[in-house]
Amino acid sequence: MSSNDQKDIDEVTGTDTTGHAWDGIKELNSPLPRWWLWTFYITIVWGIAYTIAYPAWPLISSATSGVLGYSTRAEVASEIARFEDANAEIAAELAAADLSTLSENETLARFATSAGGAVFRNNCSQCHGSGAAGAVGYPNLLDDDWLWGGDFDNIEYTIRHGIRNEEDWDARWSEMTAYDDIFSNQEIDQVVQYVRLISGQPHDEALAAAGEGLFIDNCTACHGDDGAGNRDLGAPNLTDAIWLYGGDVESLEETVRYARFGVMPPWGERLTEAEIKAVTAYVHQLGGGE
Repeated sequence: MSSNDQKDIDEVTGTDTTGHAWDGIKELNSPLPRWWLWTFYITIVWGIAYTIAYPAWPLISSATSGVLGYSTRAEVASEIARFEDANAEIAAELAAADLSTLSENETLARFATSAGGAVFRNNCSQCHGSGAAGAVGYPNLLDDDWLWGGDFDNIEYTIRHGIRNEEDWDARWSEMTAYDDIFSNQEIDQVVQYVRLISGQPHDEALAAAGEGLFIDNCTACHGDDGAGNRDLGAPNLTDAIWLYGGDVESLEETVRYARFGVMPPWGERLTEAEIKAVTAYVHQLGGGE
């Protein structure tokens, strides 16, 4: 008996089949084109050669380095070093510059703004947003409402030392009292309504009137008699429409009851002197700089 006698030959095409059939339709056993097979074999050889030449196989704490010793990290580090060398002279000039007179040097000012934007996007945008408009609990850097001042010196100090962190002894520091165990629920409602009154928002007049005395006795030491805040203490202005955590009743109640304690890390040890000056200049020119 010949081998053809053992095969299931399709009567129409004369090609043997795989023996599979679906609803009476048989699958032909057509060989793959030679060019496709050779291409497939070449890709296998190429893949094996690539994994030998370049980093490829993951290990427990690293990966195979490859016989060529190529490293994307090293390539990036080399590129960074190349640009740092190219900008070394102007970066040194910026590090020694007086930012208050930066506008007098157009070339240096452009470099500071450009470099500062890169520093901001890499280190600050995670909290303040890519456009620096902030979010709940993270200040908007586009307006002119500053807890500690928005001139060059104050912005640079805040960036260098941070806020309420335990890493830098010179960090900005302010701490609001939590009144949950000091005020009754009714007194908290009264203070909240008084803050709504002085900030020009809808409020309960009777509760606000009762809350005025509580505010004077407990809050004016930091926020001032008129509630306009105190930059020396980092106390926010309660009379405007700018709120870090929200000015609605629920947010104000939570603030009075439990206080707030936002933290910003110090960047003095993380950034170079030129980078600190650059991001200071960048933040200042965003629109809220004083």
